[in-house]
Amino acid sequence: MPRAIVTGSGGLVGSESVGRLVEAGYDVVGIENDMRSRFFGAPASTGAVTKALTERYDAFRSLEVDIRDVDAVDRAFADSAGQLEVVVHAAAQPSHDWAASDPETDFTINANGTLSLLEATRRHAPEATFIHLSTNKVYGDLPNGLPLEEGPSRLELPADHPYFGGIDTSMSIDASTHSLFGVSKAAADLMVQEYGRYFGMPTVSLRCGCLTGPKHAGAQLHGFLSYLMRCTATGTPYTVFGYRGKQVRDNIHSADLVEAFLRFHAAPRPGAVYNLGGGRYSNCSMLEAIDMCERIAGRELTWELSDRARTGDHRWWISDCSEFQADYPGWRPEYDLEGIAREIYENNVEHWVAHA
Repeated sequence: MPRAIVTGSGGLVGSESVGRLVEAGYDVVGIENDMRSRFFGAPASTGAVTKALTERYDAFRSLEVDIRDVDAVDRAFADSAGQLEVVVHAAAQPSHDWAASDPETDFTINANGTLSLLEATRRHAPEATFIHLSTNKVYGDLPNGLPLEEGPSRLELPADHPYFGGIDTSMSIDASTHSLFGVSKAAADLMVQEYGRYFGMPTVSLRCGCLTGPKHAGAQLHGFLSYLMRCTATGTPYTVFGYRGKQVRDNIHSADLVEAFLRFHAAPRPGAVYNLGGGRYSNCSMLEAIDMCERIAGRELTWELSDRARTGDHRWWISDCSEFQADYPGWRPEYDLEGIAREIYENNVEHWVAHA
């Protein structure tokens, strides 16, 4: 049986990847140590998801391994040598603000951890497809220099601007403020590309906007749509940081993202890099997201606006997915924003209210 290794297998994208890969006939090994509970507290723990995956799938097992532990990572990959066909790297420290509180931990997880995985893959399965979950934060705050116009509920580009349909990989990653998180992820992103180009390995960095879905354990510092819906449903106060709530994000469902993983794995390329997200199909401003969550939950959100924007945060981000779609023309996002938000609410509201 072919094997896959999924890091961060208890998280939103990792758990989605486990399910899809098992159903596609893979024996899946998860690498997960529930660092998310350390980052964001007990409500964000991945422990319950890992337990559920283990109980549901006979072809899945989870290893409690820190990706910074070079020897443990190497052993895991050595045990899979000869069978390993795909690596999905979804483990990370994912928050702007948390990174600033502990830069060393952030960098060693995101950068050094990625290097240990790449090197283990090169030693034991150099032909395996290596899929890295990167981020649009590698571009720093360069998108904030775009000529945005302010409307009643959102910031928006003029319709004739080259990036109106979304930002592509022609945008530089230089001469910008990235946040410390953006720097650690940029280092990982470039290393993944380099292993592809230098060693000829099939690798891809997917620079995504907001990732979301009903399995997301959103927290104040990460996973805005899930956390926003939770606050709306439970009456928990919410703070919007900066830009008068008119900052724009695209949102991609974890199922659409994992479908892109499988498309790439079916026809991989060395050192590939793409922007990927909800694009023009699935995006919103904070104000629009609040209105949508209130409408779905049937109650008002208690929220306040902070004048302080997060360092390196984007005023506007919509991904141009056309480069990926040109290489993989069968892929497109299936879940729109309203559908995503309703699924998040319907799958979680009873649990949220019970634990509020």
